[in-house]
Amino acid sequence: MAGGEGQQTRDRGFDLHGRLRERERRGLKRSLDTAESAAPRTRFDGDERLVFASNNYLGLATDDRVQAAAAEAAREVGAGAGASRLVTGDTTAHRALERELADTKDTDRALVFSSGYAANVGTLTALDPDVVFSDELNHASIIDGCRLADAETVVYDHCDPDSLAAAMREREDEGGSWLVVTDSVFSMDGDVAPLHDLCDVAERYGAWVMVDEAHATGLYEDGGGVAERDGLGDRVDVRLGTLSKALGSQGGYVAGSETLVRYLVNAARSFVFSTGLAPPAAGAARKALAISRTGDCRERLWANVARLRDELASLGYEVGGDTQILPVMVGDCEDAVALADGLREQGVVAPAIRPPTVPHGTSRIRVAPTAAHTREEIDDCIAAFETAGGRLDLL
Repeated sequence: MAGGEGQQTRDRGFDLHGRLRERERRGLKRSLDTAESAAPRTRFDGDERLVFASNNYLGLATDDRVQAAAAEAAREVGAGAGASRLVTGDTTAHRALERELADTKDTDRALVFSSGYAANVGTLTALDPDVVFSDELNHASIIDGCRLADAETVVYDHCDPDSLAAAMREREDEGGSWLVVTDSVFSMDGDVAPLHDLCDVAERYGAWVMVDEAHATGLYEDGGGVAERDGLGDRVDVRLGTLSKALGSQGGYVAGSETLVRYLVNAARSFVFSTGLAPPAAGAARKALAISRTGDCRERLWANVARLRDELASLGYEVGGDTQILPVMVGDCEDAVALADGLREQGVVAPAIRPPTVPHGTSRIRVAPTAAHTREEIDDCIAAFETAGGRLDLL
């Protein structure tokens, strides 16, 4: 009899302990390591470390002017937006930031989201393309956006316009809306998408192009990204990025035509159903954008990048990438983890990146210098790589 005595209750719960053990067995278990500040030199659980793992590329997260702008926005507007921007959360702080982002990008308008992740997911699902052509190394937020959009997703070979063209040629008799999506700077390899050639292919087949400038916004002339650097703004239909890396704040944005932004205001669920970006974050990002456009922080960053790249290569390391992201290639997963541990013993935080984040046999240390690192701190990083690599016979 249903529900009678003696009936055994089935366990329909979740074995989270077992899942964690499996992640640990596969070398994928992670934990939080608390830093006292976002400065280049800070304490982790009481021990001072020199940080070469941050995406705070221009060092603006701890800049006095940026912090003051955040405080001013909190005083004038509030600590939080209080509601979705479609309700009461559309503040003067948001509008001022969006005007300056649009000016930087030379677009009709810009729209600020609560994060870069929300901008990607919201934009992809709102556009609802029939087919997405996505670079094989695109960020997880793009991948998740494609999944949520429930589009046919065609993955083309990394930074390969010929692979994209072949994929489009196979479908040239198909109708519907097509979208090419790529990062401009790739976060683990530090290389740059061939945007000019990708735009050529997309235009040949009538597709739109969407570029995520998360790791490029603010780093090039006038605070622009790769699309602006290469003069491709009018060929990229959707320009997306984040405020949480070079601009040292929080949030994401989309820049484009007036019609695109008005549509996203109505159709991007991660915008419509999310509380507006906190005004202090908007104020901080606006000030950081202004500094990136007129200050010398970009020059200091690229000088640090060039010096660190040259010195690591002179030690015998293989250093990849073409940007501020310096992947120091190790190959073996265990060697990469051991090198990261050795660097930490020398007071330097630079993470080991290993499968499944990168392909097997390509484990590496991801090194990210910033404009805020001093010459002496760059020297300390080089010395740490020399000592740790020597002890592991990697040099």
